Amino acid sequence: NPREPQNFRGEELGLPQQGVGALAGTGRRVLALLLDWTMATGVASLILGGYTTSGLISTIVLAVWFGVGLVSVSLFSFTPGQFIVGIQVARIDAHARVGFVRALVRQLILLFVVPAVVTDMDGRGMHDRATGTALLRTR
Repeated sequence: NPREPQNFRGEELGLPQQGVGALAGTGRRVLALLLDWTMATGVASLILGGYTTSGLISTIVLAVWFGVGLVSVSLFSFTPGQFIVGIQVARIDAHARVGFVRALVRQLILLFVVPAVVTDMDGRGMHDRATGTALLRTR
């Protein structure tokens, strides 16, 4: 029994085609990640006191990025970069907060990068499918 194709991304999820609450596009998602990674790099540089040639910098950047993502998505449903570009992580299975456990699983999967690149017909990565979340526009 073949399924009818969607008219737009997110239609089967009950999301609007455009505007607030619609699925965030790839450009916004990538820009948010770049902003978060840049901020994590700045914090890591402060932690190391400017010794960014140390082999430790990449580990500290990753740890800062992971921690900020976990805490901010758990508490606010967005990272600083996502807030700047106008998107947030939202549950698609219920009108409820993302919560700590989903945020933790989402961040752990994101560590592997590839699952975020493998997307479904809605443009949701494997990390969002596994946690029942999606990145939605807030403006």
